[in-house]
Amino acid sequence: MTQINRERLRQYLLDLVQIDSHSREEGLVAARIRADLEALGIEVSVDGAGEAVGGDTGNVIARINGTVPDAPAIFLAAHMDTVVPGKGVKPVIDGDIIRTDGTTVLGGDDKSGCAIIVECLRTLKENSIPHSNIDAVFTICEEVGLLGAKHLDMASLRSKYGLVLDSDDVGYLFTRAPSADHMEYTIYGLEAHAGVCPENGISAIQVAAEAISAMKLGRIDFETTANIGVVQGGAATNIVPNQVVLKAEARSHDSAKLDAQTEHMRKALHDAAARHTVVVDGVSVTARVEENITREYHSMNVADDSTIVQLVMQAATNLNQQVQTLATGGGCDANVFNRRGLEVANLGTGMQAIHTVKEWLDVKDMYRSAEVVLEILRLNANLTR
Repeated sequence: MTQINRERLRQYLLDLVQIDSHSREEGLVAARIRADLEALGIEVSVDGAGEAVGGDTGNVIARINGTVPDAPAIFLAAHMDTVVPGKGVKPVIDGDIIRTDGTTVLGGDDKSGCAIIVECLRTLKENSIPHSNIDAVFTICEEVGLLGAKHLDMASLRSKYGLVLDSDDVGYLFTRAPSADHMEYTIYGLEAHAGVCPENGISAIQVAAEAISAMKLGRIDFETTANIGVVQGGAATNIVPNQVVLKAEARSHDSAKLDAQTEHMRKALHDAAARHTVVVDGVSVTARVEENITREYHSMNVADDSTIVQLVMQAATNLNQQVQTLATGGGCDANVFNRRGLEVANLGTGMQAIHTVKEWLDVKDMYRSAEVVLEILRLNANLTR
């Protein structure tokens, strides 16, 4: 059986993580991936998603024409952007472990997925392995709202099912993920001199504090979470603050529970604001709240008997690996792709401690994931439309 070129895959990951690619700044990584795929004779294009979201590049879309005309097309995807701090990554190699130097993230989220896809395509081409049509997509702005996936030109795809490579443990295939609401609240109080006449002011910080203290946050139940992630406000210690901005989220696998949690948080803020009124020079002022609440992404639930899950399980069996389906509390491009008509599950690549400066990856896990993907491509060539 043809094997993944492990050293080349490892080196490609190292190359990619050292190319800066914060969200909306993925242009250099996109250019590298595009050039490497075009060198294989693959048709590559960049869509207009970058213009739509204010980035320096769009999604990179590779169309690999199959050698088995009757086999159904299959979809592969990973995202090119990283969270902050992700500039100037200096990977530290310790045997099979690649980690950060402690000043940045590593960027294995999700450049490990990008590297796996490119290596599998190289292996197919070099060894003339029979395969179906393949749509490989490298998205932008996953970390800031799955924006690349949301703006992907779906008409360019031939496939109906496939994989996103964007999670940690290679022993899990994530088939269920929650919906999420993104909330931004601006609380307006009334400024006053904090030492001379504080009674003439309304502290927006106090209003926010009262509201947050009344909220159920963290783990709500086994399928619902909520978090206040950003609090911004105030100008100086001698000014009663007249404005605070809160950014929050709620997630749930159950849409009714998500609606209820979001409304609970919203009501806590409006109730707290309504309790704060002052009269200054005969004019009554009450704190108020402006809100912007959006459904950032919808839940996904891919059945165990679906084509892609069965392909993953068969591939793992053929390789003497174990993979089990699992639910996650996180969201990724797979949520969007499933909502937009594809049947997509999320396979682990070996990334660990993501979104932290302690991020690391065991390359043995990345190899295992690449072997599963390559075997899936082989198996898919034996299916018929």
